[in-house]
Amino acid sequence: MSYTIEGETGPWEIVVGLEVHAQVISEAKLFSGAATGFGAAPNTQVSFVDAGFPGMLPVINRECVAQAVRTGLGLNAQINLWSRFDRKNYFYADLPNGYQISQFAHPIIGTGVVEITLGDGSTKEIGVTRLHLEQDAGKSLHDQHPTKSFIDLNRAGVALMEIVSEPDMRSPEEAGAYLTKLRQILRYLGTCDGNMDEGSMRADVNVSVRKSGEGFRTRCEVKNVNSIRFVMQAVEAEARRQIEVWETGGEVTQETRLFDTGRGTTRSMRSKEDAHDYRYFPDPDLPPLVLDAAWVEGLRAALPELPDARRARYVAMGLTPYDAHVLTLEKETAAFFDVVARGRDAKIAANWVTGDFFAALNRLKRDITDPPVTAENLGALLDLLADNTLSGKLAKEVFEIMIETGKSPGAIVEEKGLKQVTDTGAIEAVIDGVLAANADKVAEYRSGKDKLFGFFVGQTMRAMQGKGNPALVNELLKKKLG
Repeated sequence: MSYTIEGETGPWEIVVGLEVHAQVISEAKLFSGAATGFGAAPNTQVSFVDAGFPGMLPVINRECVAQAVRTGLGLNAQINLWSRFDRKNYFYADLPNGYQISQFAHPIIGTGVVEITLGDGSTKEIGVTRLHLEQDAGKSLHDQHPTKSFIDLNRAGVALMEIVSEPDMRSPEEAGAYLTKLRQILRYLGTCDGNMDEGSMRADVNVSVRKSGEGFRTRCEVKNVNSIRFVMQAVEAEARRQIEVWETGGEVTQETRLFDTGRGTTRSMRSKEDAHDYRYFPDPDLPPLVLDAAWVEGLRAALPELPDARRARYVAMGLTPYDAHVLTLEKETAAFFDVVARGRDAKIAANWVTGDFFAALNRLKRDITDPPVTAENLGALLDLLADNTLSGKLAKEVFEIMIETGKSPGAIVEEKGLKQVTDTGAIEAVIDGVLAANADKVAEYRSGKDKLFGFFVGQTMRAMQGKGNPALVNELLKKKLG
């Protein structure tokens, strides 16, 4: 079902395209050897190249190129074996050279595709137009002094991948799903950490509206949105603003806008520049980037298992599509589950990971990278369940003790004497005692009150302190009462 916004003149369709800036995971910057760690003191990670000193020449970082190619392969995109760097000229205080080294006419990665899954379970393919490498600018700080702005060049020269989508999204939900999936792919590949709160991934949101059957109308770009939730809100807010402009007889002008997260509205930043405004030309200090096809194939062969492939594998193991989706949202969660499920019943493993284990993470406010119970120990607990050493109830008790102590389930079972009783003789002896103590209820049961069976099960399990094998207790009770 298509998403539309109802205006005074009827329904309007939203058209969305995203330009995502993803910071490349690398130890050094794109054209210098300066470090890239987040949170360093201002201007402590700056080389002469980053600061724009005269005579300094850029030298391409091979690992940044490899990361871009890995990302292109993960997006099922065309890898261009010949690409070129250009200078994008504009003046700003945090851009020391007065230009940004980017790629314009000949990007390293061409067209690709990202498949998104929506809330109703339907899927949709979003086209990727291109991915190009470029260097980041520095950061202007306007809140450090009442009359002056400060410049931090730590970020200047850091490698960015700009991933440009086709205008294929038609709702805030689709925009959010695309950004979520793109972030997931990058994190699985290890090419960008996706930490939007640290600025290592941010989106420019291009929005326009149109009537059904129309061509594209004028779009506006909402700049530097730094969360998936804000991207969705920005799409909605900007679409409603444009609808109001069109319906009151005005005309939307192409411009760059900012999203005010407090008010939930967009506001004008500057008129939108076109490519000619930046006076692009090939960077004279950098030769064309030529990739070896065999090297690219080597990178392809070494790619990790990506989310879609992993999800398909989990469904083939017997998991529901929903559980497979939940378990693959984060690479670390999927890796944890793989250890728990190895050689065991995948459905039972999934139930424990998404149930008791996730609940413990939430309760303790801990992350999958710092689990209260290791994947190996959780797997060992499932082994004790499978071989009837523990009942389901006892397993949950042992799990809580594992969280408190960090001990293995085997050690806890030995220490606490929690081993499930599977000796039929011992269970029969307890049942005989329960039936003898409740002769009146035995008579009632045999006269037709079948519901009393649960009473006998409860009495037996209580007498055995929950250690009786439930299946054996039920089987022997039926035999005795019959």
